[in-house]
Amino acid sequence: MGTDSRDSKRPEWQPEDAGAEFACRVMDGVASGHDGISSYQKAAADAASGASAPVFTRPAYTADDYAEGVLAGNRAVLGRAITLMESNAPKHIDMAQQVLQRLLPHSGKAIRVGITGVPGVGKSSFIEKFGCYLLEQGHKVAVLAVDPSSSISGGSILGDKTRMEQLSRDSRCFIRPSPAGTTLGGVARKTRESMLVCEAAGFDVMLIETVGVGQSETAVRSMVDFFLLLMLSGAGDELQGIKKGIMELADALVITKADGDNRLRAKTAQGEYERAMHYLQPATEGWTSHAFTCSALTGEGIPEIWGVIKKFRQITQASGVFEQHRRDQNVKWVHEMINDQLHERFIRHAGVKSIIAGIERQVADGVLPAVAATQRLLAAFDGLEA
Repeated sequence: MGTDSRDSKRPEWQPEDAGAEFACRVMDGVASGHDGISSYQKAAADAASGASAPVFTRPAYTADDYAEGVLAGNRAVLGRAITLMESNAPKHIDMAQQVLQRLLPHSGKAIRVGITGVPGVGKSSFIEKFGCYLLEQGHKVAVLAVDPSSSISGGSILGDKTRMEQLSRDSRCFIRPSPAGTTLGGVARKTRESMLVCEAAGFDVMLIETVGVGQSETAVRSMVDFFLLLMLSGAGDELQGIKKGIMELADALVITKADGDNRLRAKTAQGEYERAMHYLQPATEGWTSHAFTCSALTGEGIPEIWGVIKKFRQITQASGVFEQHRRDQNVKWVHEMINDQLHERFIRHAGVKSIIAGIERQVADGVLPAVAATQRLLAAFDGLEA
């Protein structure tokens, strides 16, 4: 093999008669450092670990910083503020309350709409179409989710931005998936606080989404002004599968997917539900609930639903029911918070933690009555002899 610079780059197995077009060359290696790590790799690793360069950290916000950023409509600060509201760390909870105290005078001006329906009814498609229509009307929309099942699955099945592509790309809309939480009460508390933060940021329509099973509907009903129940077409037998309690919560019932071949079935179902709702107690005093149809595919019926919500607000504000409903919700919220915090303190109490496992085992084995078990645990919490 030759000794010129080009030949020195050729591997030994390369043919002697290989021309310049032969692509293989031996490249110079990098200067080795410790354990074969190159110098630039080591420098990058050192920087990342903080060995030779400080690691970048976000500046800590004060309560005033959060409030000013939210009121200015800064989406980055809004996201951090909601993350603060969702935190269970004691120091974050204290800071969150300071922030809420500053934002509370600027909240409460939005219309709060709860949306529920069984899985497969098309909640995400409806919210996408409905939200885009509201944006066209000049509104700012925030979508929040209440999904207590997220504590089991490890992630929310609601508030999914990937299913609301057009809505999530618009700067006038804010979408937040369900916060993590082991209890419905915990998730609902965080959603309420997030809702107040979004209202202070200037969002004037709040869409609170929940799955149509379990107790989450009652929790959402207690934090919204107008409750919307989405249903699929299929009258008759379909009615028998609907919990009467859920229908009684609804200020309006909407049959979705009323397009194409399903349009006639949706209209038939509308009549069935309309007749059924006549036998139910009104969800809101002074308001009569009705059934409607809509299509998230064509947009048909969407303006009508928004018209119903505006009419609801107009009628209930004129009668004073709207304001009284809000006041009652705030008082109920206080009592729910007391229950949640007392339960949290009870579970974390050292005296309770030391005996609760044994007492639960005795109750499960049928050795100890539930009332006696409760009395022992409460005595431990109070620092008394069991």
